[in-house]
Amino acid sequence: MKVLVIGNGAREHALAWKLAGSTRVDSIFVAPGNAGTSAIAQNLDIASSDIFAVVQKSVELKIDLAIIGPEAPLAAGIVNRFQEKGLKAFGPSQEAARLESSKVFARNLMQKHSIPCAAGRSFTDYMEALRYLQSQPAPIVIKADGLAAGKGVTVANTIQEAQEALKYMMKDRVFGTAGDRVIIEEYLSGKEVSLLAFTDGKTAVPMVPACDYKRAYDNDRGPNTGGMGSYSPPGFFDTKMIEHILKTIIQPVVKAMSDAGNPYCGVLYTGLIITDQGPKVLEFNARFGDPETQVILPRLKSDLSDIMLATVTGRLDQVQIEWSNDACVGVVMASGGYPDKYRTGLPITISPGLSEDINIFYAGAKKGADGQIFTDGGRVLTMTATGHTIKEARQKVYSNINFVSFDNCHYRKDIAEREVI
Repeated sequence: MKVLVIGNGAREHALAWKLAGSTRVDSIFVAPGNAGTSAIAQNLDIASSDIFAVVQKSVELKIDLAIIGPEAPLAAGIVNRFQEKGLKAFGPSQEAARLESSKVFARNLMQKHSIPCAAGRSFTDYMEALRYLQSQPAPIVIKADGLAAGKGVTVANTIQEAQEALKYMMKDRVFGTAGDRVIIEEYLSGKEVSLLAFTDGKTAVPMVPACDYKRAYDNDRGPNTGGMGSYSPPGFFDTKMIEHILKTIIQPVVKAMSDAGNPYCGVLYTGLIITDQGPKVLEFNARFGDPETQVILPRLKSDLSDIMLATVTGRLDQVQIEWSNDACVGVVMASGGYPDKYRTGLPITISPGLSEDINIFYAGAKKGADGQIFTDGGRVLTMTATGHTIKEARQKVYSNINFVSFDNCHYRKDIAEREVI
């Protein structure tokens, strides 16, 4: 079987790595890929945003299954284009992907079907939103409606900070049309967790849970990022809680989408917070998370290509999915200055002594003509390790992290720390 992974992040490297272990998969292509995917697959010099070129190349290569990593192509309807050509694509249609591409759409669906989420309102008029904001207590949350590369949510500790975020989105239009509508909602307190599920539009099968770290610096300080690290499983989130969320949130969403004529197929990512009143939804994503994927896939014992084919063909109820009991911890190594300005083109050095059981999933990294790997983005790579416990996996990562270096490298030193203290 020929597979194509679309995207160039550490998530896509992890997907290609897992698919490379499948006896069903004969060849892997990645568009556009990165320095890491080039070692296990054939990179195609096609941007993930160039839907026409990606689909045409897939027809030419006779791709059996395309797997879409990033959210933007899903929101732009790449799965629809694949289906029009009679090709299999793992991911939701443009209509179903609105669960991520429009926070207002997701919020309306949750309210209609009594799915627990934060109280709040959506706005298209800046002055109306500002007046509403001035009547609310802090802390408070401001969300851009559309896609904003994981940076469209501000948790404001003061109303002044919230006003600045509102202006940033609606007046300054930093996120473009994504900020034409905003949601202002109550701040929820509790522990956050990500629960991803495979779904073929009828059946939903949860993956192992994971926790990620959005803030740039230790102790959850600094600006939001695309994610600075993750771990699985969280000790506070047991099988009973997974079953509860599957029954009260994930399955109702899948049924609602199907009943509305937009069946949801692929991965449904549910970002949750466990409050005193129970679990509530913070967000939905229409694809594998990053950096969660990098700690979830190493725990998957089943063949990923089998699961994906069953999902695309509506046979997910016929597949048994097995997971390792091991824990996994991943730490993102980022360019200094990220998520703001940062330099690229810096050589990445891997020193002798790096443990063989460490996985490095590259993201913002490119390979030079001489084979040297250079930085090429904000999040450069994710280093992961597994162990019998979170403590063991965490110790492996941090004892090996200094074997990988590049100038002005930055990473958090507290990933999964709360699980071992």
